[in-house]
Amino acid sequence: MNIKNAILTRRSTRKYKAIPLDKETINKVVEAGRYAPSGGNSQNTHFIVITNKEILVKLQENVKKAFASMEITPGMYKSMANSIRLSKSGTYIYDYNAPVLIITANKKEYGNNMADISCALENMMIMANELDLGSCWINQLRWLNENETILNIMYELGMDPSERVYGALALGIADTEDGLPNRNPLPRTGNKVTYID
Repeated sequence: MNIKNAILTRRSTRKYKAIPLDKETINKVVEAGRYAPSGGNSQNTHFIVITNKEILVKLQENVKKAFASMEITPGMYKSMANSIRLSKSGTYIYDYNAPVLIITANKKEYGNNMADISCALENMMIMANELDLGSCWINQLRWLNENETILNIMYELGMDPSERVYGALALGIADTEDGLPNRNPLPRTGNKVTYID
């Protein structure tokens, strides 16, 4: 697959087969993230790669509890409201049961933290598509990055107290008949372009 096709056919995968990925494959995805641009070449992004099912379930349970304790407010971002609604019903699985979760943390006081992890996550999603893997950007841990319980779990997993989570990536084999992610591009209905000649 050439780079143009890898970009244009990348789609989010929200259903995964319960098949673990080998470390070599995971490392290819993480390496793509590590080679993403960063402000001033700071390379501050911390990649926390979780394949341990017990840890993934622990995070799921605590994310669900955190959202269930919140209330939906008028004008709230619809995905966050959905996270709260589903958590209150007890059915919420924020990472789609992917066998791999790659958490991207960065320095809390660093002005480019969100920009840097965004570049890293995009690189990893394109590499995942190249490798015939499904992937999906996960925001929920960022929304909870000041929640004491989630913070303590992240510290246990090696995150420094000076860091916070700014995004994550669900990664695995798509739960489709052939195991390949959906690659049908969605039409562009937004993302306005203005040329000044």
